[in-house]
Amino acid sequence: MQKTIIIIAGPTASGKTALSVKMAQLFNTAVISADSRQCYREISIGTAKPSPEELSAVPHYFINSHSIREEVNAGIYEKLALQYAAAIFEQHDVAVMCGGTGLYIRAFAEGIDDMPDISPGIRAHLNEQYALHGLHWLQQQLQERDPGFYATAEIQNPQRLIRALEVLEATGKSITAFRSATRVQRDFNIIKIGITLPKELLHHNIHYRVDQMIAAGLVEEVRAVNPYREHNALRTVGYQEIFQFLDGHLSLEQAIEDIKTHTRQYAKRQLTWFRKDKAFQWFDPRDTGNILEYVQQKLQ
Repeated sequence: MQKTIIIIAGPTASGKTALSVKMAQLFNTAVISADSRQCYREISIGTAKPSPEELSAVPHYFINSHSIREEVNAGIYEKLALQYAAAIFEQHDVAVMCGGTGLYIRAFAEGIDDMPDISPGIRAHLNEQYALHGLHWLQQQLQERDPGFYATAEIQNPQRLIRALEVLEATGKSITAFRSATRVQRDFNIIKIGITLPKELLHHNIHYRVDQMIAAGLVEEVRAVNPYREHNALRTVGYQEIFQFLDGHLSLEQAIEDIKTHTRQYAKRQLTWFRKDKAFQWFDPRDTGNILEYVQQKLQ
């Protein structure tokens, strides 16, 4: 049988982790995370890592593998994930990949292009503008100048927005032009499973999860990583809002409401991203029987 990766993707709080563990147990194999933040040891609550029980049920790669002091990006992830897959394939015919970071999944499945060099002047100018005018200015600029990328971008993450604007300034082209030019053919088979829930249920799960994170000590976790707040992994939903609370700009109640709102928006963007890839077959995660039947058919 050709070696196969089963990719399970979809919006946050849709049930990807539970399904991936079940799938890995079925094939007696391991899970490779495709989440850009769960690799960091210092942040666990706000990243919704698999539980200790899930982590011990099957081997996991790219969970707690790095320190927040290290920078990880899609190019680094592509190389690491290919190494993880090769290691799993030494023992097994099937591996499972699970996560919601669309760019990481694309880098693994198709390869990622080298990004253009950016002059320090462009970078400095955009960082100055961000310092002066804030996140809203970055969002506005990108929405006007690169609406295609903006539609799926992580718009609460200033570093991602600055990166996209840098590429625009330097080349006159959208950052997406550098992400789809060359598609690598992998020497293994890829089965893509997309999962999502009805909107009301997904939103309920998101709100419940945020409340659980607060109860589990999210504020203390964010306080502990305050020295690294400029790191890309912390410029995201769940961390930015609590930093705002710790700085005295928001009440805790408002910060929690903002996390819920921004997480719903992020989930919508994840769906937009994954639905553009027609190779994904979509399921309700509660329909495990149908999902497993589809995977078995594809494997034959």
